[in-house]
Amino acid sequence: MLTESQKIDALVELSIELNQIKDLDILMEHILSRARLFANADAGSIYMRDKDRLIFSHTQNVTLQKKLPEGAKLIYSTFSIPVDTNSIAGYTAATGNLLNIPDVNAIDPDLPYHFNRSFDEAAGYVTRSILTIPLTTTLNHVVGVLQIINAQDDNNRIRNFSDDDKRVMRHFAVMAAVALERAQLTRNLILRTIQMAELRDPHETGTHVNRVAGYAIHMYEEWGRRQGIPVAEVRAKQDILRMAAMLHDVGKVAISDLILKKPGMLTSEEYEIMKQHTVLGARLFMDKSSEFDEAAADVAMNHHERWNGKGYPGFVDVATGEPLGDHKTHDGKPRGKKGREIPLFGRIVAIADVFDALSSRRTYKEAWEESKVMKIMRTGSGRHFDPELIDIFIKLKDTINQIKSRYAEN
Repeated sequence: MLTESQKIDALVELSIELNQIKDLDILMEHILSRARLFANADAGSIYMRDKDRLIFSHTQNVTLQKKLPEGAKLIYSTFSIPVDTNSIAGYTAATGNLLNIPDVNAIDPDLPYHFNRSFDEAAGYVTRSILTIPLTTTLNHVVGVLQIINAQDDNNRIRNFSDDDKRVMRHFAVMAAVALERAQLTRNLILRTIQMAELRDPHETGTHVNRVAGYAIHMYEEWGRRQGIPVAEVRAKQDILRMAAMLHDVGKVAISDLILKKPGMLTSEEYEIMKQHTVLGARLFMDKSSEFDEAAADVAMNHHERWNGKGYPGFVDVATGEPLGDHKTHDGKPRGKKGREIPLFGRIVAIADVFDALSSRRTYKEAWEESKVMKIMRTGSGRHFDPELIDIFIKLKDTINQIKSRYAEN
């Protein structure tokens, strides 16, 4: 449990940390972790506001997490509730008032809000104390609601949230709200870029890129855990990877509609032109002024490479598209990258992209059954895909399905 002095120091550090995280989902995870730490809370959730509804976006629960195998993720369903006074989170969003509830079982029946027990009943959890804080920006706009649950004393016994908890969390919530608003702007800018690509290629949708990015960051997290990479380093790279993965096919904006929207099979000449979207996408990030630029270029260029070297575009000059140096086949074409010649982020997004394409409905096909898709993914191990990463992907099946559900097609 943090002392008063530690909480003040942590708030100062937090303002720096939050400004360094660009991706919305990763930021929410970080905010929730830090909020629970400040109040020594066992669990918590974040609801993001979307017009007149709150979207249940992220949750953490130490008690339930301890029941899972090492490396497993807590699986939860996303849902939405109205911004009104009938629920605890809805009341806070509607009124902008913080709620400190010592015991959800003793809420005055005359109050407008009530506690929904469905999660506790489904998960076998017992909620008692709740602190619900509006995430209000400096312009007095409520962007969401932060809820922390079951504060604990030094002996891990559930206690009420104190006045000190309320005071610290008010400061915390202001910083978190500003960071979330900024991250939402970044996410919206990326999605608008995707929408531009969607006007050209109907397969390149916001839900598709969110799924691909979601699969990718969880694969990288597990890979990092197995490699013994420090958690802070993994989280920083996840932030970059998620945004880069969302832009994996951005180069398609430069491909002709006659090819992108052709209803039938492409000719060999048309397919060669289509393959150039990898180079064209990487070319957008040639001026590598940040780690994001480097990651985005790696993903755009390499997500169609294959572990066995039979992918594309191979070793080419980004600026010209010509083969690099001695990396040519006997017919003068660029040699495909193989194995670990393919950058890690490219190998990860290759798996995420193929899985989502097979699992999703397209104008030319229905979504394939999960068993069929997983069989193809396993078969591709050592040929199309990195065997280690395929093993990770298969072990994350429940998390993958959760992401599919969260970013389902409309």
